[in-house]
Amino acid sequence: MLFLAVFAGFLAEYKLEHVIEHDRERQYIRSLVADLKENETQIGQHLVAQEKRLKMMDSMIAMLNNPSQVKGNEGLLYYFARVSPRLTPLPVNTRTFEQLKNSGNFRLIRNIETSNKIMTYYENIRLLRLVEELYQKEFDNYKIAASRVFDPAVFVRMELPNGSIIRTNENLPLQSYDITNIKQLAIFAVYMNGSARGIIQQATKFKNEGNELMDYLQKEYHLSASRRTPLED
Repeated sequence: MLFLAVFAGFLAEYKLEHVIEHDRERQYIRSLVADLKENETQIGQHLVAQEKRLKMMDSMIAMLNNPSQVKGNEGLLYYFARVSPRLTPLPVNTRTFEQLKNSGNFRLIRNIETSNKIMTYYENIRLLRLVEELYQKEFDNYKIAASRVFDPAVFVRMELPNGSIIRTNENLPLQSYDITNIKQLAIFAVYMNGSARGIIQQATKFKNEGNELMDYLQKEYHLSASRRTPLED
């Protein structure tokens, strides 16, 4: 009888632990879905800004490749040259994913397919950061080339106290109209343009896979809402 009582207690404790872990798993998934929704919004806004920048850079490259268009359009060129290269790294919410990894709670996700899908999604961040790093290296070279063409005093006049850039209505002269300097600036702009398109491609892929993962998790865990559930560290 004593053995049966101990065994029954063990089974009850095991079942309770199983229920607690299952509930904990659902909390993590709810929180993860909330992160995915936030990322979807952030990526959407980032893509809009990137596409706008890319159009300006295309226009700048077209002007630089046709030097006859430069004179008389210096104000526009100054604006494109200052605004179009600006890149803010894509903000990504990895809070729940990092909690799962650092706390060892990935074990709570019992379905290996679900675990793999989550890992694959967040692996995209590393690929995106690599393209952003390449862009930044090209931007460093672009700035050196730009210093030979543009008057820094004009750039300063275009900058507001909050850091935003305004377009000047004046066609203030360039520091140099030398064709070699202008062409060198154009080539680095072309390199950056290619990397910017790569960033858009990776960010779009990241957004699409996030939507697919969100749909999968909501279906797999029968979630009707995706509000964030506070988690203990």
